[in-house]
Amino acid sequence: MNIALSKRRENIAEYILYLWQIEDLLRALQFSPEAVWSQLVAPQQMDEEQKQTCFLWYMDIVNLLREEGKEEKGHLNHTLHLIADLHDLHLQLLQLPAGEHYRTTFSRLEPLLPALRGLLDEAASDTELCFRALYATMLYRIKGQGDKSAVSDTIEYISPVIAELAQMYRKVETGEIDLFKEEAQGK
Repeated sequence: MNIALSKRRENIAEYILYLWQIEDLLRALQFSPEAVWSQLVAPQQMDEEQKQTCFLWYMDIVNLLREEGKEEKGHLNHTLHLIADLHDLHLQLLQLPAGEHYRTTFSRLEPLLPALRGLLDEAASDTELCFRALYATMLYRIKGQGDKSAVSDTIEYISPVIAELAQMYRKVETGEIDLFKEEAQGK
């Protein structure tokens, strides 16, 4: 829970991928409260009140997965909405002067998107497609299959795009940058 809060503040992309990992971990534990407590909460170095708060956070995710009918697969609407927000920002950065550097970074990935789309999911936005590829890459690494060329291509081309998008998202969210003010200054 503390990791999620920290990631949410610092890097929205890491936060989304972390929550996807938690979803799969909870599924692996078959949503068992006893397993969640013994495997995820009890080993934590925190006091009992913090452990209870942490346990309730995990169980809230379990309940959301059940409510959304995603017990076996899929991702919480919360993370999909965040990806939609990131995609909206992506589309703005492709148009606004503030996105000049982002467009250069994205241009290296763009030719690879049709092949990636064929492998993963035709219906997803470019941004969601990138997240799905990053998550698949993370799972390959966990399984010890991280030396495959598709994995290294993902890291080489997708990671810089998502990293820059996440950085811009944080800057917009914190008010460090105003995309439309930047546009006005660029004219």
